[in-house]
Amino acid sequence: MRLNKPLLFGSLAVSLLLSLVIGYAISRNGGGSETNSVDAVLTPSSTPDLVPTLNTNASVDNTPLADFTVETLDGQEVSSADLVGAPLVLNFWTSSCLPCKKELPDFAAIHGEFGERVRIIGINSLGPADSEEQFDYELLYDTNGVFASEVGLATQPVTLFVASDGTIVKQTGEIDAAGLRAAIEELLL
Repeated sequence: MRLNKPLLFGSLAVSLLLSLVIGYAISRNGGGSETNSVDAVLTPSSTPDLVPTLNTNASVDNTPLADFTVETLDGQEVSSADLVGAPLVLNFWTSSCLPCKKELPDFAAIHGEFGERVRIIGINSLGPADSEEQFDYELLYDTNGVFASEVGLATQPVTLFVASDGTIVKQTGEIDAAGLRAAIEELLL
């Protein structure tokens, strides 16, 4: 007797897929019982060991700006200590992130409005991008991931508002011009 291998493997694949679909349907329906009871609910407070593994940004509000080193376009190192001393806005972004690229014109416009009263810096994690040439504010690069690691960032965009003494007073995700303006005005109080 000769086995038809394609038919055998196809049948096994269909059986496996059907088993998964039926198993999922049973699990979603409470196992066929008439009542839907919950035996346990996992919350971050009941599973603290799971929280650090989530791909989210650490909350850094009211903490000192971490020690890190980033680079200028020409490879000169800039430390976080060099940045502290004036109100500071750090925007962590990447050239492959659409919401990040959407924010760039707002950061440039707000930089023009506030001038020297606040230092606005974009920190790109991928290195120079073509779109940067049109924006007139300070851009630095975190191509080794030191800034992201030290500050606890996993996703972009993230904007940190830092007081003159180096304390992070606010952290946001994607932000528009109005939100950026309001946060800077609050930072300058």
